[in-house]
Parts: sequence; structure tokens; C-alpha cells
Amino acid sequence: MKIKIGVIGASGRMGQEIQTVISRNEQLENFCAVDRNEEPGAKASEVDVWIDFSSPEALSKNLQWAITNQKAFVCGTTGFSQEHYRLLEKAAEKIPVLWASNMSMGVAVLNEALKAFSAIADFDFQIEEIHHNKKKDRPSGTAITLKQNLEKVLNKSVPETLAIRGGGVFGVHKIFAMSDEEVLTFEHTALNRTVFAKGAVKAATWLVEQKPGLYQIRDVLFGKRN
Repeated sequence: MKIKIGVIGASGRMGQEIQTVISRNEQLENFCAVDRNEEPGAKASEVDVWIDFSSPEALSKNLQWAITNQKAFVCGTTGFSQEHYRLLEKAAEKIPVLWASNMSMGVAVLNEALKAFSAIADFDFQIEEIHHNKKKDRPSGTAITLKQNLEKVLNKSVPETLAIRGGGVFGVHKIFAMSDEEVLTFEHTALNRTVFAKGAVKAATWLVEQKPGLYQIRDVLFGKRN
């Protein structure tokens, strides 16, 4: 039986890309596609898992669809306030919820790789990110997550992220570790938008089998931390 996926923000760039990825997988069905201001109607009760790439303003309403029908909810929307994160946490008490600032599997691995920097915590660190000129949030959600994880590893603060906007760059994130004698750079480059769509769909097919709780993209690859 196919997994029925609901896509919120269907007419947006990510929404369209996600639907393309779904259409190429015989085990999945693009069952319900809605735009930001649309309602799913009766179909909401039949969706197995929602993927939301709409807007922070729509989060509360979108979560309610999933909670009412006890369905899993994947969210890749960024630009959230603390109140939005609290909404995700509250929803996760009732349904499986996965939020990620970046759905790339490569970025998930990069965040895990940051743990190695604990061995050189006395180095100087700097994060740099580059995105297309249409991206509204600065720094990006991905850069914020990288900074938070890096600071936990180092047990110290890291300077504000250098955020660059220009052209049509999908996303470049760099972490520099610098001493007087050497420089070590971890870098991830997204070559297209498909990488995020594939990650979101992979997360959705994984999440539909999980118990209620708040999950991260790393859990899809490495399992949920206890």
C-alpha cells in the first residue's frame, strides 16, 4: 500500500520539487497538495504524513490538521520564533513531528561531524553561509543550527555567522577552525533544490512509522538519541 503524502505549500518552489520526488517513487502517492491559504477538506483524514514548507504564520493551522487526524508531520519551514518551536514541541506530545532547518542528508552528517571539533576547542571558529538573493532569513536556519551544535561541542560561544546573499546559490555552509599554524574547513554545498526535497520525503517515509515525539533529521540516519 502506498504512503499517502500531503504537501503544504504545494505551489512554492520546494512544494513543487517535493511533488516531483514523490511522483518518481512507486511506493508513495501525492495524495493531497494544498497551498498556504487552502484547506485540505475531507482528504486530511486520509493523509498518512504531512510535509510542510509553507510559512511560519501557517504553522499553527497546519499542525492542527495533523493533530486532529493523528498524522505524522514533517516541517522544513524556517524563520521561526520561540513560540513556533513551542507549537512543535506541544504537537509532538500527540503525534510524530520532525522539524529540520535543512533536510539534506549531507548536512545531517555535517552536524554529526562537528563533534570532532571538541578535540581542538581552543582553535578560533567561524561559520559562513551563502544563499540566493531571494532568501529572506539571515543567517539561514541551517547556519543557526550549525552554530548551536558547534557551541555545544566546544562549550563556548562562536562569532556571529557571516551571511552572504547573491545570485541563485542554493546553499553553501562552511565551518572554519583556525589556529596560528593551520586552518581546517568543513564545507557543504547544495547543488540543487532536489537534495532538500529528497531529504524531506525520506524523512516523511521514516516518520510515518514512529511514535509521537519531536525528531530531528539526524534521527533518520542515526536513530533518536535517548
